[in-house]
Parts: sequence; structure tokens; C-alpha cells
Amino acid sequence: MSKAGEHGMDKSLENLKNAFAGEYQANHRYLAFARKADEDGLTQVARLFRAAAEAETIHAFNHARIMGEVKSTLENLAIAVSGESFEYKTMYPEYLDTARNEGNQPAAWSFDVANKVEKVHAGLFSKAIEALKMGKKLTITDYHVCSVCGNTVEGEPPDKCPICGAPKTRFFKVA
Repeated sequence: MSKAGEHGMDKSLENLKNAFAGEYQANHRYLAFARKADEDGLTQVARLFRAAAEAETIHAFNHARIMGEVKSTLENLAIAVSGESFEYKTMYPEYLDTARNEGNQPAAWSFDVANKVEKVHAGLFSKAIEALKMGKKLTITDYHVCSVCGNTVEGEPPDKCPICGAPKTRFFKVA
């Protein structure tokens, strides 16, 4: 392959990574916009935002697949543990320190709860890895997520979220 061809592949891979990040961000931004439209009683606008969010997800999945980002389930779990561990051990503590130093309490709260939940996620992913490595089937159980902080629990949600204190009613079941 010529240098130009190699450079083209490198640039295409870089573009795929950038496009993936952009599509992912658009998806979540549109979901947030849909929530706001629902709160404003604008159901059709909310539907439009959710439809566009789904399309952005398809784009992101296509980019990830082409980049070779999706591996075996065991490899994907290991990647997830690594990412979550980086977030709760390094990234969020640094972000939290900065927010506290700047006196930005809303950002500090957001970073703090996310940090605590990322540790929970790493634990859940690690538990799944151990079960798979031992040849065990994972027990079918429901997961519930706190709509305030994102805390993720197996089985029934607690009466009060241990991360943010939200009541059990603020948890929703993930399909």
C-alpha cells in the first residue's frame, strides 16, 4: 500500500473515531432535549428528538463496528471494567477536585455521584467476567437505575438510593 493509501486509512480511522464521539454526544443531547420537550408538554417534538437520537445511535454503532471496537463479550466486559475504573480512580477525582476548587457545587455533585456509580458499574462488570470465566451462566435478574444519579442495582431497588438519597420511586427498571 502506498503512503497516500496508508495515510488515507489513518485519516479515515481518525474520522470514524471523531464521528463516533459526535454521534454518541448527539444521541444523548437529543434524549435530554426530548425530556425537556416532554416536560414542556410538547409530545411530538419529544418524539422527533427521540427518533433522531435513535438514528444517531445507529450511526455510532456502524462507526464502532467498522473500527473494530466491538469484540467478544468477555473482551467487551474487560474494556468496560477498564473504562469504568479509569473514570472512578482517575478522571472523576480530578474533575471533582477542580470543581470544588472553583466552588462549582453543581458540577462537584454531578462528578461525585458519577464517580461513585462508575465504581458500582466496574464491580458489576467484574462480577460478570468472573462468572463467565468460571463457565457459569449469569442469573437472570432485573437491573434498576436511579433516575437522579444513575446508581445501578441488581434486583429490587433499595428504599433509598445509597448514592444520592433518592426514594425507591426514582428507580426505573431496565429492559
